Amino acid sequence: MNIITSLDTIEAPTVIALGNFDGIHRGHRRVIDPVLASRKGIPTVVSFHPHPREWFSGQRRTLLTPLDEKSEYLAAIGVQQLVMLSFNKKLASLSPKDFVEHVLIQQLNAQWISVGQNFKFGYQRSGNTNDLKAIAASHHVHVNIAELQRCGDERISSSGIREALSQGDVERANQLLGRPYQLRGTVSYGQQLGRTLGFPTANLNIQEHKFCPRHGVYYVSVGCSDESTISQPIPGVMNIGTRPTVDGTQTTIEVHLLDWKGDIYDQTLQVQLKRFLRPEQKFESLSALKEQITADCNVVRSLIHSSSVI
Repeated sequence: MNIITSLDTIEAPTVIALGNFDGIHRGHRRVIDPVLASRKGIPTVVSFHPHPREWFSGQRRTLLTPLDEKSEYLAAIGVQQLVMLSFNKKLASLSPKDFVEHVLIQQLNAQWISVGQNFKFGYQRSGNTNDLKAIAASHHVHVNIAELQRCGDERISSSGIREALSQGDVERANQLLGRPYQLRGTVSYGQQLGRTLGFPTANLNIQEHKFCPRHGVYYVSVGCSDESTISQPIPGVMNIGTRPTVDGTQTTIEVHLLDWKGDIYDQTLQVQLKRFLRPEQKFESLSALKEQITADCNVVRSLIHSSSVI
């Protein structure tokens, strides 16, 4: 899939799904899937960088799906182009009419457009879906309005997923996403404390702008970019936190792979969250910590054999 940052290199004509799409969750798929079914042009997702909320607030925003993850998910479902529009003062000041005509119609050569029901655009978010349909219709471009998707009584949203992950509610987050939430990072050398306790861990360095869930211990499933090293997903126990038992101060992400031995330094791991086990806590001794890690591993083993967790 092509990642386009300069509109001079875009392949056209396009059929576009328009939005931020952080998470590529089940609600986003309702916007994107109709584009994949259209035959009027190249299936294209149009998003923004930085996230508009980050640009307006001036504060860095962590993402459920940084660009590499977003592009991977989109490519897997059949999107051929990801256009990252530079969100800046010029773009933010465009009127709804100018945004549609100058960016979507002229520059992207959009033949068909899909957005969510709550989509807002243009200067001060003054344009809504009715405005988009009216402006596009004057250029004979159809606009698909995807209804908001719900999970029970809850509207599926990126903010809802963030809230669930912040609370350690992994099952809810995964249900809203439509897949397990994933952390991806390179394994580096740590203090090797886990090895001295009999539970060697992979110290995972994730991207700085990746959204990190609640501190604590998780049941996870671990894959590796090098399939010759890990050919099938391996269950594991992951700790996110500062390691208060040894007076740590920096947040670390450490993963223990159950019943597995090997060298994975410098490898890229994909860690899928299955269940939150417990909050991080400070133990009176390393011996007490070791007992708790043993108990955590036993809980995971019981979950693996339980029909309630796959």
